[in-house]
Amino acid sequence: MRKIAIFGNAGGGKSTLARRLAELTRIPLYVLDMMHFRVGGAAVPHDEFLKANAELLQRDEWIIDGYDSAKLAWERFAMADTLIHVDLPLFTHFRWVTKRLVQGLFADPPGWPAGSPLISSTIQSYRVLWPCHRYLTPKYRELVASAREHKRVHHLRSAAEMEAFLDSVKRELRPA
Repeated sequence: MRKIAIFGNAGGGKSTLARRLAELTRIPLYVLDMMHFRVGGAAVPHDEFLKANAELLQRDEWIIDGYDSAKLAWERFAMADTLIHVDLPLFTHFRWVTKRLVQGLFADPPGWPAGSPLISSTIQSYRVLWPCHRYLTPKYRELVASAREHKRVHHLRSAAEMEAFLDSVKRELRPA
């Protein structure tokens, strides 16, 4: 595992999983929201983001968390040696977006630029839940099914599976 793409619907715990995986493996974590937005939530110019994204994909190691566009996501998936699809029930994604909103009232959500607009970002997350579930999730499932032959693939369907995955990484990294 040197180039890891973590993907799935909004509010699925991808960022938490990515942070914990980065801590375990010491592979650098890149959060696309941090590349897309500056402190306060102002968008980075698109050309600047595209340049940073292209440079990132050329690095020897990375964990990338986030979504930008289908085109860039599939480029990232092609470059990754490990794909991690977080594919929880839609209601769980909805609950966890709500949980992030409530927690965000007291502190900036981890992985979000400081001062990001919590309410509008949460509304945007709610707006993408159904379209992602309806259109992208089936494509993600096809991707992980077909990629198993030539990449490490982890299709995580519950919080328990995410924990079990992290435990397996810990065991794998533990010195003999």
